[in-house]
Amino acid sequence: MIDFSILIGGKAGFGIDKSGSIIGRLLNQLGYRVFIYRDYPSIIRGGHTFSIIRAHESKIAAYQDKVDFVIALNQETLDLHKSRLKKECFYIFDSDQLKLDAGQACGIGAPLGKILKEENAPEIMRNSCIIGALAKAIGIDFGILENVLKKEFSKEVELNIKVARRGFDEAKELIKIESLKQEILPLVSGNEAVALGLIKGGLSAFIAYPMTPTSPVLHYLAEVADNFLLDVIHPESEISVILMALGFSYIGRKVAVGTSGGGFCLMTEGLSFAAMAELPVVIILGQRPGPSTGLPTYSAQTELSFALSAGQGEFTRFIAAPGDAEEAYYWSAVSMNVSWKYQIPSIILTDKNLGESVSNFDINSVDEIKEEKPILWDGKSPYKRYAFTENGVSPLAFVPAKDAIVKINSYEHDESGITTEDPELSRLMQEKRLRKKEFLIEDLEALGLVKVYGNKDAQVSLVCWGSNKGVCIEVAQKMGLRLIQPLVIEPFPIKQFNAALSGVNKIILVECNATAQLAGLLKGYGINADSLILKYDGRPFSLEELEKKISEVLIWVR
Repeated sequence: MIDFSILIGGKAGFGIDKSGSIIGRLLNQLGYRVFIYRDYPSIIRGGHTFSIIRAHESKIAAYQDKVDFVIALNQETLDLHKSRLKKECFYIFDSDQLKLDAGQACGIGAPLGKILKEENAPEIMRNSCIIGALAKAIGIDFGILENVLKKEFSKEVELNIKVARRGFDEAKELIKIESLKQEILPLVSGNEAVALGLIKGGLSAFIAYPMTPTSPVLHYLAEVADNFLLDVIHPESEISVILMALGFSYIGRKVAVGTSGGGFCLMTEGLSFAAMAELPVVIILGQRPGPSTGLPTYSAQTELSFALSAGQGEFTRFIAAPGDAEEAYYWSAVSMNVSWKYQIPSIILTDKNLGESVSNFDINSVDEIKEEKPILWDGKSPYKRYAFTENGVSPLAFVPAKDAIVKINSYEHDESGITTEDPELSRLMQEKRLRKKEFLIEDLEALGLVKVYGNKDAQVSLVCWGSNKGVCIEVAQKMGLRLIQPLVIEPFPIKQFNAALSGVNKIILVECNATAQLAGLLKGYGINADSLILKYDGRPFSLEELEKKISEVLIWVR
């Protein structure tokens, strides 16, 4: 089985993220399935940042602690990552800045400073130079690297190629990785997949105040806005974001917003307003460690309970928790459909591990998605924005529709949107809004809301949600366990979840939070986990780490 990892590290501001992307695309051109994990501090310059690029013959969505190659742009990279080194680990390093001790693993040094000075190239091009050395070290033809660089850079392309060639010529071939004869699949981040899914669902406007880890959704949609006739707006605050989004919704524009926990806190009154006014909106909620600012550039699964209860009052909402790029694409589109079909807010739970990691995207593995049109007013009967219906969904009209007064109201109201405090009418309106959930549950049953992987006959099952999917699948397959992954959190698919549990007598629940939030939700349905594996240091599980923890649990669980 072909499976190897490359770590590249240096100071923040040195272009490590771009370098990881280039290495990933280089390996992708050879037919490998790639996963890129990014780790960086919340400062613009200084501090240590690194990426781990893992290549495999099959699709993957997790990283390994142990690496085969270390590309070191400074001494700190070697010092911090000694524990990751395999016995046969190759170094590629800047020989102008650091030297390997005698007896250390095989390495290649390239005088990056000297080369840049001779080529009159800027400091940031140290990365292109050392990637050239990597290509030579692993036996990749320079022509392949040249083509990748041409696609990756829009400025100073020829100089980057020239510097990379110098690094290539300075190096020697250590091993030769083979090309795989399989289809080359595009590499996308989870955030890009979310953005494309929203577009597939009919997105017309996207509004966000930049907040890690969902800022890249805003940036990507801004880049492609003209291609898809989108309005992409960056207001002055998260409160402005949600209120502006509801304005777009009011006039019939399919809208989504992006935020993280702190921004979502500010949006909760607007979320509740959306529920009362029955205005469709999709919210991308990128979770990160808290409380408060917490670890702003790291990953967690801390907002499940918050998403379930956010906003004053009781109302129907839809919450999806995709686990990889394909699911992020699919459920973003579905969320848009659900919001507009039922006139409710939808929330897509992501995190840095899903949103900012990069992996191959296989569109052929995604179920068919069709944009659903909302129920519209027929233009005949007198228009009532909140008309009572069997399923609680009232026909829509948008200004400036002829002969229709489209009145929305955050106060309790009658069918026409006129404020009321009448007890009977208040009861009927509350029941109308909540009645949508019954029909939504019935509607969703046709979809795969719960996935099962690994040994489907195993009596011991892992249960995970969101971005833990990738690492849990690999560990479950290796250890002969079943894996159950709910994709929808609200309304919770208890019927499908119980069916997935058939034959299971032990449940091991895996989450990246300190309070086992999914476990708490499951308890409400009478399902109790036998063991909890929780991680809350801002980093996702590596393969080795999760396998070790599950092995320890299995000693007594079995």
